[in-house]
Amino acid sequence: MTTPERSEAETGGTQDPNPTPVRDGQTAHESERHAVDPPPLSPRVSGDGEATADYPGASAFGHPSPAEPSAPPGETGRGSGAEAAILGEALHEIKRVIVGQEHMVERLMVALLARGHCLLEGVPGVAKTLAVRTFATVVGGDFARLQFTPDLVPSDIVGTRIYRPSKESFDIELGPVFVNFVLADEINRAPAKVQSAMLELMGERQVSIGGRTFPMPAPFIVIATQNPLESEGVYPLPEAQRDRFLVKVDVHLPDAEQEYHILERMSVDPPRPRRVLDADRILALQHATDRVFVHRLVADYIVRLVLATRRPVEYHLPELAPVIEVGASPRATLGLVSSARALAFMRGRDYVLPQDVQEVAGDVIPHRLVLGFDAVADGISAAGVVDRVLSVVPPPRPVWRQEHNDAGRPEFR
Repeated sequence: MTTPERSEAETGGTQDPNPTPVRDGQTAHESERHAVDPPPLSPRVSGDGEATADYPGASAFGHPSPAEPSAPPGETGRGSGAEAAILGEALHEIKRVIVGQEHMVERLMVALLARGHCLLEGVPGVAKTLAVRTFATVVGGDFARLQFTPDLVPSDIVGTRIYRPSKESFDIELGPVFVNFVLADEINRAPAKVQSAMLELMGERQVSIGGRTFPMPAPFIVIATQNPLESEGVYPLPEAQRDRFLVKVDVHLPDAEQEYHILERMSVDPPRPRRVLDADRILALQHATDRVFVHRLVADYIVRLVLATRRPVEYHLPELAPVIEVGASPRATLGLVSSARALAFMRGRDYVLPQDVQEVAGDVIPHRLVLGFDAVADGISAAGVVDRVLSVVPPPRPVWRQEHNDAGRPEFR
């Protein structure tokens, strides 16, 4: 078995006759790029767009490292058409089966491209398990379902040592999690002792048994489901385990039109998904996602969003100081970057916009926050806290300057 390979190097329209700056929050269309006068320079940015030495990690976001060659001409402004097409085909195949849950389906693909785990939370009957099964079928790879129950033990998940009298020695029997896709169904029905068996598995993508370490196959992703309504026989997920999920998606009930389509499509002969991807193609797509460019000012915006949950007073959010007991961890920072890269890649771009970060923030940050008792009693939600942070922390503005940007990417101010 092999562990997932991670890239350590990351790569960094026609002009309007009446050039104007792009407005705050505006997503510039590829055919409507604008040119503006050079913006006031930040202390961390030099005149030619290079990051100065006082900005730690600038080369990791702004430009490829010396170990990774630049992309050939014609391959920098957009993601590969073939890659976008195959992703679109996979999403279409999933949506043939799953009706009205576009957000959930998209976030499952984001988690896969970003090498992260996904937690689906919703009432019974909203196709959480069906979505995971369909997703695993379409993207290919091995699949295993674990039905979490109160009598489950850790060895049922990761494996155990078994004594062989004929050999007078112990053999190691690996558990069912050594597959590409693990469905942890109703994960909150197992006690904390069992849930803790998932920590090393999810965090380090390996399992330690009897003094030996066994890596997980690549690609590897855990998709868990839980029901938020029941309180009998369920155990809240520990904070350490929640933090290991890249995204948490709230799966909602369908509306009237979607309900009708579900009835029409699923009542007699449900559609059967077909395989579109395979493990090798997934790994190639993950590596391509790693090369999506993140501007240093977008990276700075991500850091400010996360720090605003830890030190809200410093970011002009004093009303959140008594609300947030524990802010988002550094995993949230990494998760925002990887998720925004994946979302941009799915939309055919090889660069991240602040709008990508804002879209995934509601799935990446809320489940990592610990709110105070009074805030919970007052009905304040973690999602509402994140919305407030997004409304106050200003994003950088994309500015299109094609004459200075052969890659067709925006600069930011």
